[in-house]
Amino acid sequence: MGIEIRAHEPGKDTKDFIEAGPVVFRQDPSWVKPLDMMLGDRLNPKKEPFYRHAEVALFTAWKDGRLAGRISATVDRNWLATWNDATGHFGYFDTIDDAEVARALVTRAEQWLRDKGMKRMNGPMSLSANHEVGVLVDGFTYPPAVDMGHSRSYQGALAEACGLVKEKDLYAWRYDTKGGFNARTQRAWDQIQEMKEVRLRSVELSKLRQELEIVMEIYNETWKGKWGYVPLASDELDKMAADLRLIIDRDMAFIAEVDGKPAGMCICVPNLNELIVDLNGKMFPFGWAKIIYRTKVQNPTSARLIALGVREAIRKNVKRYGYLAAAMYVEVAKRGMAKGYRWAELSWTREDDAPINLGIRSMGASIYKTYRVYEKPLT
Repeated sequence: MGIEIRAHEPGKDTKDFIEAGPVVFRQDPSWVKPLDMMLGDRLNPKKEPFYRHAEVALFTAWKDGRLAGRISATVDRNWLATWNDATGHFGYFDTIDDAEVARALVTRAEQWLRDKGMKRMNGPMSLSANHEVGVLVDGFTYPPAVDMGHSRSYQGALAEACGLVKEKDLYAWRYDTKGGFNARTQRAWDQIQEMKEVRLRSVELSKLRQELEIVMEIYNETWKGKWGYVPLASDELDKMAADLRLIIDRDMAFIAEVDGKPAGMCICVPNLNELIVDLNGKMFPFGWAKIIYRTKVQNPTSARLIALGVREAIRKNVKRYGYLAAAMYVEVAKRGMAKGYRWAELSWTREDDAPINLGIRSMGASIYKTYRVYEKPLT
């Protein structure tokens, strides 16, 4: 029967696309099945505001009548407005260990993007640079943290067999709280604590949407121009606030203020994947209750540091506030230790983010996973 590629309409025909995940990862003990409801919402234009500035196509591959893999293709108008590079994206690149299946899926995504006028393709981005990014190429024995992807160990080789080449490596770091702090970072925290004009305050959950506006202002200022940066639209920020409200630990998310004005931000969330590993993607009938209990009563042992940044004007005042970022790393670690967290993933950072990577390494964290973004010209 050979290989057949089937198209699926987002929001209406996604069952097989979602089911391709368990097919590919069935024998992988490290994979954590996403909650079906959350993945379904991601693939539904009525639930996911990303579709308001993007076009998305979903494809599955069938070999000899059996489901064998999946891929998405995306044209993100916000990416194009930011980078003006005629680049489309592929995502959800998960297949059985079969080069023909992988090649058929990539070829179909290429064709769709080419028909949309794109000159280059990169990814995986599932669905955008603000979602899960990269093929895991190192660190397969560890389960994925919340909102991070996972790949079979052969997926990178299949990508290369399809003519995809490396564009960028992204690092996920692991910090174990038992490691403590070195003298330099502890001194940075001590110095910042002595500054009366500096305050590290927890986010106010009752004003989470407004707090996230502050976070995104600092994010946009700090990350603008860096690889993969795309600003979030207002409705995407609304959805982020709604999603975070369900899992956020206010003690692990804070804003740094200098003289009462926002100067930096830190967003660290409980590792939801630790809590859902045995739910098989199901929220009902009892999954939701288990999640609430494990989040609010039992408490997770791991977290993910999603973002930490300091405004440029503050960073430029090196003599006074040069240690603020390091102090914020120590602060979130101390807060985590007090809450019983044993370790955290810091992700992701770009391989060429030398100052950021140096700062994380100086905290005692180490790279434990590498995600690779691939590219391919479409001309």
